[in-house]
Amino acid sequence: MKNNYNVILLTSALLVSGNTLAEEEKTAEKSPWTSAVEFGFIRTTGNTETQTAALKADVTYEVDKWRHTGHAEGYGTESADAAGNNAVSAERYELSGKSDYKFNEYDYVFGLVKLQKDRFSGFEYEDTVSVGYGRKVIKQEDMELDLEIGPGIRFFKVDGGKSDDEALVRLAGKYWWQITSNSKFTQDLSFDIGEEITSTESITGVQANINSTLALKFTYTIRNKSETPAGVDETDTEIATTLVYTF
Repeated sequence: MKNNYNVILLTSALLVSGNTLAEEEKTAEKSPWTSAVEFGFIRTTGNTETQTAALKADVTYEVDKWRHTGHAEGYGTESADAAGNNAVSAERYELSGKSDYKFNEYDYVFGLVKLQKDRFSGFEYEDTVSVGYGRKVIKQEDMELDLEIGPGIRFFKVDGGKSDDEALVRLAGKYWWQITSNSKFTQDLSFDIGEEITSTESITGVQANINSTLALKFTYTIRNKSETPAGVDETDTEIATTLVYTF
């Protein structure tokens, strides 16, 4: 009888302990913060000598009906000229913040501020502010698609020119598909349609998890402007392989 009593006590203790751990894990899973940092570095030698570095950071805070996201990235390339001296051949920075207010699990309104500086784009800077309506048109366990539309304004300055601004309409889509438990496909597409300039950006990505916090990510980016200063190409492409740390 005493042995049975001890077994009951031990079982009860294990159940209480298990429930406590489960509650702690559940609480931990409900953390409103999600952050990720990406870093990539490529160096080539021989016929071509280049050094390329890319750093990106994303943070999301989501609670109740609000979702706030922040994004920062920097990209730079150095290459050797004919004299063997290193010279910067690409340099780009971007900082953005976005807030969504969700009416329900499908519909929301958003506000977005994006600051961009691309040293070789022909523009000294290009900043946009926009607001609008978004809807989650696909919501599945392994797949989601958000579409957005809204008005905005672009502030920009052409190299050697004067500051200017123009009204715009923003169209955007954000899609992700969990291919397997360890791999994910993403596609971000946006159009800022202005009175004079239309900017288009497409970012296609594939991510493969190494473990619970580390992943390898491949992205292909296309950026296009309908109008650019003389001597500047309208389209830029970027291929990047980065290591992603999520915490």
